[in-house]
Amino acid sequence: MFSSGAFNYINLLDKAADGAWARHEAISNNIANQDTPGYKRQDVDFESELKKALRISRYTENIDNRNNLDKQIANLNFNSLKPKVFTDMRSYSYRLDGNNVDPDTEGVYLAANETKYNGIMASINNEFDNLSRVMQ
Repeated sequence: MFSSGAFNYINLLDKAADGAWARHEAISNNIANQDTPGYKRQDVDFESELKKALRISRYTENIDNRNNLDKQIANLNFNSLKPKVFTDMRSYSYRLDGNNVDPDTEGVYLAANETKYNGIMASINNEFDNLSRVMQ
């Protein structure tokens, strides 16, 4: 079967959108549990998983130009690229009940993540627009 790699960036952006959505859910859960005694905030790490996957790729050259990045993305194992949820035990709790969620900070994280998610979705739409123009 012929593989053109036309969907490589779309697949990568899809995984990035999954990571941003998982982070949205974690932050929303943190806000919902801001009054739960002993609750520790959770977050999602997708970016370091992506960096690790790009380093593990068989093309390990410097990714300063588009060709090298294209090769690295073409060789990614997209099935293994998953966001990882972790519990933030290191954040200092100013509260006596042990909860380390600061609702103001979580609101900032939520807004930043929403901006990232919207950018990823715009990039996916742009990739599909490019494919559509090529097919015309």
